[in-house]
Amino acid sequence: MSCSGNCNTCSTDCDERKPSKEDFSVPANKFTNVKKMIGIVSGKGGVGKSMVTSLLSVLLNRKGYQTAILDADVTGPSIPKTFGIHGKVDANQDGIIPAVSSTGIKIMSSNLLLDTEDTPVIWRGPIIAGAVKQFWSEVLWQDVDYMFIDMPPGTGDVPLTVFQSLPIDGIVIVTSPQELVSMIVSKAVNMANAMEVPVLGLIENYSYVQCGNCGEKIQVFGESHVDLVAEKFGLPVLAKIPIDPALAWTLDHEAVEDFQGDWLDEAVKKIEADLSCK
Repeated sequence: MSCSGNCNTCSTDCDERKPSKEDFSVPANKFTNVKKMIGIVSGKGGVGKSMVTSLLSVLLNRKGYQTAILDADVTGPSIPKTFGIHGKVDANQDGIIPAVSSTGIKIMSSNLLLDTEDTPVIWRGPIIAGAVKQFWSEVLWQDVDYMFIDMPPGTGDVPLTVFQSLPIDGIVIVTSPQELVSMIVSKAVNMANAMEVPVLGLIENYSYVQCGNCGEKIQVFGESHVDLVAEKFGLPVLAKIPIDPALAWTLDHEAVEDFQGDWLDEAVKKIEADLSCK
């Protein structure tokens, strides 16, 4: 009998049979029903990834969707403070109960497990990766339309764990207008492609400062390269976020849900179009 080369449709046990791809997926809590899961990724730290995660969850929540944030940046968690959430989460016999913001956004973060907010998380990689899995499998998320995962920068243990173990529907890559952006974004895109995770698009933070008198856009960090990088990979630029004192004030005063601005409107439309919950 000739071999077609497709072991998935063949029941013959032969020496040529290829081993099936190992499944690292982790089941969700039985009380969890998440429709779409989006990873917010950056190739390097300090580009505003957590800010973008928070703002996207707020904007989609305003449109009537149930949103949630899984803070996978275990050693550098900032999501709870952004929403003005302090203290520790509770649990019952069914699992961990996530914190809920003033507008109903569900949040789980390592900072919500610590005795004090300034206690450092001094854990090795495998333990951190295990904690991220537990945030998915042991938290009572219940009904969520869009869950955003705030990932640590780079392509290490946690991003790999998220891509392999959680049902990611797509990622958004956050970057900044610097000369190295092409190489940094390339690493993130190539990792996503290797893990067969769709890239929804790019968001550039710190893109410019707009003069309050004449409206001129001043590129503080030099000429932006994000459009060239996006063209290289055939990806859309979803937003260019400026350096804005009002936005900084909102974040510093733990009032992200009071955000006003239209910079991320196209990103929200893209998420709704590509990953519809209706």
